[in-house]
Amino acid sequence: MGVWQEGWLNFWKQLRARLLGFSNEKAVEEIRSLLRDLLQRERAAAPDLHELQADDRRLYEQIKASTEVHNRNNITRTAAYFEVYLRSPNLHWALLAHMVSRNGGYSMTDLRGDLIGRVMDKGEAEHFFQFLERANWLIFGDAYPQLLLYEASVATGKPLFHLLPYFGVSRFMSLLWERFWETGDQELLTLALIVNEQNYIEHRVVQHPGYKPVIESFEFQAQTYLNLTQVAIPYRSTANSIELAGCVVDTFLSLTERIDTGRRLYAILFGRPEVLDGVIKFATTTPHSGSRADYCPDLYTARKPIRSSKRYYPRVDGLRLRPGAKPIYSPRLEDCWPDVTTPEAAGNTDWCCSADVAEQLFSSKPSADFNITKRYGKTLMLVEKAVAAESWINAKK
Repeated sequence: MGVWQEGWLNFWKQLRARLLGFSNEKAVEEIRSLLRDLLQRERAAAPDLHELQADDRRLYEQIKASTEVHNRNNITRTAAYFEVYLRSPNLHWALLAHMVSRNGGYSMTDLRGDLIGRVMDKGEAEHFFQFLERANWLIFGDAYPQLLLYEASVATGKPLFHLLPYFGVSRFMSLLWERFWETGDQELLTLALIVNEQNYIEHRVVQHPGYKPVIESFEFQAQTYLNLTQVAIPYRSTANSIELAGCVVDTFLSLTERIDTGRRLYAILFGRPEVLDGVIKFATTTPHSGSRADYCPDLYTARKPIRSSKRYYPRVDGLRLRPGAKPIYSPRLEDCWPDVTTPEAAGNTDWCCSADVAEQLFSSKPSADFNITKRYGKTLMLVEKAVAAESWINAKK
């Protein structure tokens, strides 16, 4: 997507928010002004760990070690986000990250499952996994120290955000954490973290030449054109059934669109009490395994079939199996992908170079059609048909 297209898309998103009356314009302008002043100051040299006082150095090492332990794979990351939210429920982003991270795990295991795994060769699947893992690993490595540093600040009764640069955190977030400490504005902090993390991976993953083959692949493009990229948030309804809230990601390649997806998901999660309550019930009772059987055990199974036909026959009708059909294989993460033990370093380049980024901090409201349960079923049926057609073609070769 070109620069002018991104600009028009961002303008339209902001205009829509203003027309609906849900733009936090005053707070956005305040941040813009503060950020402009910050960027005009002389830039400080890279922080030197040797200059830290003993207590600060000890805290830095503790947070660094904890981040490395929990950044082992998608399962450990997802659990760590939820643990933070349970300890500090005012950190809304932690719960949002937990649910989005669950979706990241589903996307990873889909590559070895009964549908996508049939039509994608092992090499392509490996590249897709590395793309997803890299983005998730980077986001956790940047955000988790911020969350722990806030909790340490609460424990000591004083802000410790002067340590953020030592973790490579953008000056943008240093400013927003200081403001959060003063105002307790949960919504603005969450929006800031959404903006920060998507900018953080923009050049490190999305625009990285090493991942160009993945982004330009037919499979990646097809998901966008067919609107197959849905972020589904499972939640327990008042009837104790599992429903799906969420939205479609129109294009992963657009920074504006990714940020807006996070904004819309946040509005749904914390703007609809039934969703928030249901998500907490689901997350508390259902440990994340990476398998879609976590939220739909009647439709999916984590148990690998003994025999698997080369030809795939559609099995679902909406979110129900057809009579006599076997569940769709959706493996656990540990059964299909090993940990990435030697990840590439993130680099310390600060992405924030303009006060204009503050324009992305506008708020939104949950859409009326936030429940995507039926839409998810229709999408699954579409995917099945595509996979069935591809499997029959491959079987004849």
